[in-house]
Amino acid sequence: MRRVVFNQKGGVGKTSITCNLAAISAASGLRTLVVDLDVQGNSTHYLVGEIDAEEFPAEAQGVAGLFKQTVGSRKMQQNPDSFVWETPYENLFLMPSSPVLSNMEKELESRYKIYKLRDALDKLSEEYDRVYIDTPPSFNFYSKSALIAANSVLVPFDCDSFARQSLYSLMDNIAELQEDHNPELEVEGVIVNQFNAQARLPTELVAELEEEGYPVLATYLNTSVKMKESHREHRPLIDMAPSHKLTGQFFDLYSELEAALPKSASKGKARAA
Repeated sequence: MRRVVFNQKGGVGKTSITCNLAAISAASGLRTLVVDLDVQGNSTHYLVGEIDAEEFPAEAQGVAGLFKQTVGSRKMQQNPDSFVWETPYENLFLMPSSPVLSNMEKELESRYKIYKLRDALDKLSEEYDRVYIDTPPSFNFYSKSALIAANSVLVPFDCDSFARQSLYSLMDNIAELQEDHNPELEVEGVIVNQFNAQARLPTELVAELEEEGYPVLATYLNTSVKMKESHREHRPLIDMAPSHKLTGQFFDLYSELEAALPKSASKGKARAA
């Protein structure tokens, strides 16, 4: 099962949602891979902290290395798993991002390498039970590659009027990509994030989305400074604050998503912790 977390608007919590759902998946005994396609590398930084550029040259590591070899010598190609890193957390693995991705994008797009991520993840399908893909806040080569490679898309919504306007064009873009490249892609749901139940506007915006027929998930994620602390500590909430209210909401969201999966997908290949 491959989930991509995508929104064309920045600051909606893509990285927080990607990494915390993935961490819960790993803690549940499922081998879980996070693919960081955002050139800013927030998921990479969240899970493993700062990377030593001399020890791990960007052009040979992670997603950048994976894409680079698609335009190089076929004799030198490596298995996609060689671009995956371990994290400090059992069952949780990372294909890290790199600033080099920004320089590579035009060449990859011109050579029409947009299916290469899907091909790589197909080769890894027996290695990982769940894949979570973090994306840049734009409908570009990397986010399109993610949507083509994924089974489903989760759309974070940060309870802002600008986010609502952005949602319309986002859904149009997803529908076009489904038609042209990935007809099996499912919009798994809109995740209400940074929700404040005491404020009127968030409640009104969410109600309007539901009235318009958007697949709003039942679990809302509250605003909390604990998330920022989690980012600073490079520790997902399940590790840093397992009893916190927001952690419980992530557990509820994860359970909601997993419960909706077909039995064949929901079973995965659970490993003993």
